[in-house]
Amino acid sequence: MLSLRFPRLWLSVGWLAVGLAIVVCLLPSSQLPQPPNLSDKTEHFLCYLLLTCWFAGIYPRARYWIIAIGLGVMGVLIEIAQGSMGLGRQADARDVLANCIGVLAGLSLCWWWLGGWAQRVETVLVSLVTGTQKS
Repeated sequence: MLSLRFPRLWLSVGWLAVGLAIVVCLLPSSQLPQPPNLSDKTEHFLCYLLLTCWFAGIYPRARYWIIAIGLGVMGVLIEIAQGSMGLGRQADARDVLANCIGVLAGLSLCWWWLGGWAQRVETVLVSLVTGTQKS
């Protein structure tokens, strides 16, 4: 993990987001609110993009491959669970593809621009609270 002032907070929020994604993906579709004008594939893409950006923002680049594999496996296991539940959900290989594209997009964003965002946020917050600015 990167050198952060609040590592447990960042990690807890990330794992809470993973848990929420799993619950939402495994609930019967009839119990979920439908966002306006978003396709299922767009939802998958955005979810995995955000999860990837979150974790890539608190871990160094050397760990990006672990984030990618972990989220990829999560996506596959969720689809398998959906296919075996019998609660109105079905497994869809295109969902796995959308998940993987989201992960790759998130890693690309973090590699070139967003990586380490949590450290930058902490620096700004600390300077706001203490009233100091970094030169």
